[in-house]
Amino acid sequence: MQLASCVKGDVFRPELVADALRTTKAEIASTLGLGRDAFSRAERVRAPKTQRRLREMLEILNRTERQAGSALAAYAWFRSEPLPGFGGMTPDQLVRDGHADFVHRHLDRLAAGGFA
Repeated sequence: MQLASCVKGDVFRPELVADALRTTKAEIASTLGLGRDAFSRAERVRAPKTQRRLREMLEILNRTERQAGSALAAYAWFRSEPLPGFGGMTPDQLVRDGHADFVHRHLDRLAAGGFA
C-alpha cells in the first residue's frame, strides 16, 4: 500500500485507508486510539493528532508489508503482535501512546539482523 494512495487534498483520508485495509473508519480510529468522531468532520480529519497517527500507522505498515505478505497481513500484525522488549505491547498500542519511534527502532533492529 503506497502512502500516496491514501492522500487526497494534501491530507491522509481515513476512508481511503479503511478501503485499502478492508475495514471501517471506526475500526481505524479505534486502532489509533482516536475518538469515534475523529473522522466525522473535515477539520477533525485535518487535526495534527489525527494526521500524525494515520501517517505513523501507514509508515509502519509500508515497512512491514513485504515481510507480512500483504497490507492486510501487515495491519493484522500491527494490531495483534506483542513486541518483545516493550512489555508485550503491540505496535498499535505504542503508536497510541506516542511511541511510533519505538516500533521503527524495533524494525530497524530486525532489518539489521537482530532478534526480536
